[in-house]
Amino acid sequence: MVTLEKNIKGIKDVLTSQDIIVFEFQSSAGKKFAAIYADGIADKQLLGELVVKPLREVGRDAKLEEVKLLLASPEVKDCKKIKDGITEVSDGNAVLFVDGEKDFFVIGLKNPPGRSVAEPPTQVTLKGPREGFTEDIKVNLGLVRKRLKSEKLHIKMLKSGQRSDTAVALIYLDDVVKKGLPEEVEKRIADNEIDLIPDSSYIAQFISGSPKSLFKRNGTSEKPDIFCAKVCEGRVGIIVDGSPIALTVPYILTEDLQTAEDYYSVSYRSTILRILRVFSLMVGMFLPAMYISAQLFKIQLIPFQLLLKISSSISGLPLSPSVEMFFTLFVLEVLNEASIRMPKYVGLALSVVGALVLGDTAVKAGIISTPAIIIVAFSAICLYTTPDLVETTSTLRWIFLIISGSIGPFGIVLFAAFIICYLVTEQSYGAPLLAPFAPVVKSDLYDSMVKANMKNLKDRPRSYGTQNKVRYKAK
Repeated sequence: MVTLEKNIKGIKDVLTSQDIIVFEFQSSAGKKFAAIYADGIADKQLLGELVVKPLREVGRDAKLEEVKLLLASPEVKDCKKIKDGITEVSDGNAVLFVDGEKDFFVIGLKNPPGRSVAEPPTQVTLKGPREGFTEDIKVNLGLVRKRLKSEKLHIKMLKSGQRSDTAVALIYLDDVVKKGLPEEVEKRIADNEIDLIPDSSYIAQFISGSPKSLFKRNGTSEKPDIFCAKVCEGRVGIIVDGSPIALTVPYILTEDLQTAEDYYSVSYRSTILRILRVFSLMVGMFLPAMYISAQLFKIQLIPFQLLLKISSSISGLPLSPSVEMFFTLFVLEVLNEASIRMPKYVGLALSVVGALVLGDTAVKAGIISTPAIIIVAFSAICLYTTPDLVETTSTLRWIFLIISGSIGPFGIVLFAAFIICYLVTEQSYGAPLLAPFAPVVKSDLYDSMVKANMKNLKDRPRSYGTQNKVRYKAK
């Protein structure tokens, strides 16, 4: 006969940490039990109400099936291996041993600390839902289920991370998603052998297919409404426990030029804003490089009256145009990084100091010119009209700046052509990154740069190779 002490020893020999609690109790008839859980992530109150209290009435000779019938928890499963019990305890659940029985129960009592559902700071909207994902995967799946009540919604739970054993959920519509796509994503997740998965960005690097590329291969979202809309279009959604940022694949570049508010506003307004974002993106990447290129190689590109103003402001500066722009951009990046990393109120003061002291004083001291500060500041503002692309576009801005100072306008055009050619050949799970423009997909053009009326968006995006092409049928 297997004793209670032997079962407890099997768990405690592996989980030796002091926060692994062994709670031994017995029924009024003398039947002994032991519940083992991790303090801090298991709900002790539920353990008392749903497990300990009902088992007070168990008879001394009660068998496992009789014990199971008395457990009031909706999450009870049988378990035979101590190894599985160790995994469940580490995951936040509790295991219940019965004296004299080899098999035991796993009780779903996971209740890790977390924050409540709130509006995400990175995707603020004036119109539309305010809910955002949290770090709890169960809460996030509930937010998805709240919006997608279809019987075709498929959620597959995986584990990733050899030591963290992090829960990962694949979410897709079984009758819409491209055949074989969920299996391919699952395989890429399973192939990674890293110890810890603290955030979805780790998973993103493993499923991208091109981890060294400057351009990402997966979409991101902190809002359930955006996530569900992408799943309905035929993508596979990925939610990682511990991360408020959900992933979606396949991915195309035009996704990051769109916002949730585009679909809650009138179509012409959304179209204007999308064109504005594209124009701002181009200005943010090319303006510093074009300014340096015009000064060093093609001064005739600058209007004469503007040239006179620039000449008067840069006369007597000790730095060349290229070094001046590099220095100004470097100061901006340092200020930006420091203001993000420092505490909130200190960061606000730092921004004021950077703007007044480093900016105004540097101009008065004759180190940098006013046009350089205006161009760098305006460039930074333009890039943040598409925050999801800031990492890529800010890097490209540096590269264009180096090329413009070395080769001039010809180098800028040549590198821009190289980037376009590269993007034309790249794909994300079969979807071209530049779709629906290269290749041209006529039906998808109605929701790209131009936002058509919802009545005209009858078909799902063809670029993803979905099974069900029709979004809705007009009556």
